[in-house]
Amino acid sequence: MTAEDLAPPVAAGGYKPELKRTLGSFQVFAISFAFISVAVGIFATYDEVLLAAGPVGIWLWIPAAIGQTLVALVVAQFAARIALSGSSYQWASRLANPKVGWLFGWLSFWYLAVGVVAMDNALASQALMPLLGMENDEGTARVITIVIMVVQAVLVIASTRLFGLITAGAVGIELTIVIVLVVALAVVMVFSGTGNVENLTSRGVTADSVDYFAVGGGLMAGMIIGLTTLVGFDSAANLAEEAKDPYRSVPRAIVTSVVAAAVLGLIFLIALTIGIKDVADVTNSGSPVAAIIGDQLGPVVERILLAGMVLAMFGAGMVVMAACSRQVFAMARDARFPAHRILRRVSPRTKTPIPATILILIVGVIFMVALPGSALLQLIIASTILPALIYGATVVLYLVVRKRLEHKEGGFSLGRFELPIAVAALIWVVLAVFVLVTPPGALVSVLIVVGLILAGGVYFAKMWFFNREVLDPETFVTAPDLPR
Repeated sequence: MTAEDLAPPVAAGGYKPELKRTLGSFQVFAISFAFISVAVGIFATYDEVLLAAGPVGIWLWIPAAIGQTLVALVVAQFAARIALSGSSYQWASRLANPKVGWLFGWLSFWYLAVGVVAMDNALASQALMPLLGMENDEGTARVITIVIMVVQAVLVIASTRLFGLITAGAVGIELTIVIVLVVALAVVMVFSGTGNVENLTSRGVTADSVDYFAVGGGLMAGMIIGLTTLVGFDSAANLAEEAKDPYRSVPRAIVTSVVAAAVLGLIFLIALTIGIKDVADVTNSGSPVAAIIGDQLGPVVERILLAGMVLAMFGAGMVVMAACSRQVFAMARDARFPAHRILRRVSPRTKTPIPATILILIVGVIFMVALPGSALLQLIIASTILPALIYGATVVLYLVVRKRLEHKEGGFSLGRFELPIAVAALIWVVLAVFVLVTPPGALVSVLIVVGLILAGGVYFAKMWFFNREVLDPETFVTAPDLPR
């Protein structure tokens, strides 16, 4: 690797290169795919679909997949031009102004910080403890969650290359889980005759629901599986300063990861739903995916599934932690984050932002220790609203600045389709936000999001009145002017 390979994207942003470029194309793809973690997302939310919309609710995955792919195409347009840690924070700061960018970064930080806790707590309570035969206990799950976060922090700090290898391995395991389970379910159901295609049109336990088609009702609530799973595809952009050939590898990773997850997820959902023997029993089982696998393939395969899910969820949690630490590092480097003098530091030995990673660990430990179960649940639910807001703001930003973005022949570009795709993506995001905030139980989550914004406003006011120069616009050379 030459200095020229390392320097141009970072130096053009006005920064001294500090992070090390070790992530190849597949590892960059693996980061986005692992964040999406289609098997983990379905494992965690399939029960909510059955309870809210019934088995037929799986078809809501299709509009969610189409909508999120449209958003990914818009996000990729930015990633092809600005290859810096911080993704949407950097894009908004440099193409609108740092004041707007700061809000992007603040919301992204909390979305990712809560995401670490949500992923690792689900790993502990829904996969690891059942695998080890441990009784369901919230206190035990919280202790295990903290231990998992400590191990992940150590690995993320130790080496970006090691992190990339572990993530790629976790993605391989996840792909194997989905493909093998789909094939195994299909074979067993065909030869045993235990599959039920009628499940694909069944409303299950919601058959008598009077508000099924109402605003905020069961059918709309069923959209949650796609909206909470097909997110995080932009995480590759958060590690762009550690990717080789980022102007090409990162945009491709963003788009291909969400498309691959969408296709595999739909196939997996169809196989699972046809495999349900008793809809009511599976719906009320607490872990429908494991119940279906156990009924169709036996307890041994069920345990193998849980073991694979442990590894996949561990890799996904590492990706979220790494993405969040780079978000903090990017904002601290610009003196726009609390304790920025400490959090901007990069270890000269590991070439990773150690203080920023430790901060994510500390925040997670505080959540585990201080928040009671109900409050933690509401915080996690609130985190599902944040990516929709961030993606919506990103699409609006693109529509405002797209004429100022330069194009390079051979580079990633939507060409003449950029405007209709961006408009369609905006319409989709507005619909997604509406779906997330209209259920009766969403009020507390909405108030939490508002509270996080107001809390950030306090620090923003501090910068505005006492250190306003950090909010001045940066000078930036766009990607097409740089050597490739």
